[in-house]
Amino acid sequence: MILNVPGSEPSSPATPICSAKACRADAVWVLAWNNPKLHTPERRKTWLACEEHREHLSQFLGVRGFLKDVVRLEEWVSPE
Repeated sequence: MILNVPGSEPSSPATPICSAKACRADAVWVLAWNNPKLHTPERRKTWLACEEHREHLSQFLGVRGFLKDVVRLEEWVSPE
């Protein structure tokens, strides 16, 4: 299960949606990240992205040094 993203709550639609503000498109990508000032190195938080917002969200996380991985939604295996 993907946590901390719109569309992952039990009452949400079965198709996860993009995490970009006001976007309601189906998610295609998982952006795994962590803030090293707050999280242990192995911790991964996730945002979801549609095709249109993948690059923008990746850049946002990347310039901060937070982005760890970008994978297609169907390939994502949540580390536990």
